Amino acid sequence: MRILAALSGGVDSSVAAARLVDAGHEVVGIHLALSPQTINPVPGSRGCCSPTDAADAEHVAQKLGIPFEIWDFSDQFQERVVDYFVDTYQHGETPNPCLRCNATIKFEALLEKGLSLGYDAVATGHYAQLDNGQLRRAVDPLKDQSYVLGILTQHQLDHSIFPCGDTHKADIRKEAEERGFSVAHKPDSTDICFIPDGDTRQFLQLRIGTRKGPVVDLESGEVVAQHNGTYGFTIGQRKGLGVGGPGPDGKPRYVVRIDESTNTVFIGPREMLQISYMEAWPPNWLDPDIVAATEAGETLELRCEVQVRAHARPIPCTIQASADKVTIHTDEPIYGVACGQTAMLYRPDPAGDIVVGSAVIHHTAVSSEN
Repeated sequence: MRILAALSGGVDSSVAAARLVDAGHEVVGIHLALSPQTINPVPGSRGCCSPTDAADAEHVAQKLGIPFEIWDFSDQFQERVVDYFVDTYQHGETPNPCLRCNATIKFEALLEKGLSLGYDAVATGHYAQLDNGQLRRAVDPLKDQSYVLGILTQHQLDHSIFPCGDTHKADIRKEAEERGFSVAHKPDSTDICFIPDGDTRQFLQLRIGTRKGPVVDLESGEVVAQHNGTYGFTIGQRKGLGVGGPGPDGKPRYVVRIDESTNTVFIGPREMLQISYMEAWPPNWLDPDIVAATEAGETLELRCEVQVRAHARPIPCTIQASADKVTIHTDEPIYGVACGQTAMLYRPDPAGDIVVGSAVIHHTAVSSEN
């Protein structure tokens, strides 16, 4: 196969590319230039788009004896990921830029360009498994990245390869060391790559501006503080509320609701974060049975597990799946779910959990009657 190996400059993508070379594939290493930090890095940042990362990726390609290219997707990245990130916060929701990047850059722009050039697939260092086209969790539960890949279409998955999904991270580092890769012990990327200093609130304020509004305690109904913009808050946030301590009942306060229409941030005790019902759309169904039924206009009721963050505990649930929406009733409460997050749905399986679909959460409640 002719394969584009997306080389981020990290250990996982390096080992992924090496395994493909060992398997006899025709491999070309591609590093994606995505953000201004590629040119102007922030000292001490741990994103994935710095000149150091590009140099590390090139060194790995040279060691493997494969061609190496840097492809500039910075315009697409700005429009599809950064602008989307800012716009979503402006509407009082909480996006996940890594999911957005996978969907629109790595497995759309990159893959489609690769296919147009005659390549068969794109390979990355993500921790997930593909079994006859079905996306499964990785062997290493601590590094599983199926959550950030479940937004891919079946077409994209059919042209994707994840060589690290059957291996634990510690063994990947060991293999990289044995291969003589200088990135064997390079720290994992932890920051949003286009906010390398980690200050999301400042990043958004520079782009959206100051929009002062009230912080209201839902227990008392009183205005307890002023904020500079609802974009500086997310559901479940406890620190940085500007209230100086717990509420009158002595309980810590959390952001429990954001009303962009009135520019109001509502806070309350932790129990107000509890939800057990979600509506999410548009769905991206990957299970063949669900695809067939929903395309025929049916609505299916199924037992699944839902995960609302990359490393959150999956919660058993009952879903109603249709072509344009999914409703989710959880068996137990979930805390701190924000609109804009993605609900990833899994079917438990003895051979490893299978992703059946995903959708962006747009409404939450304690129950469907609320």
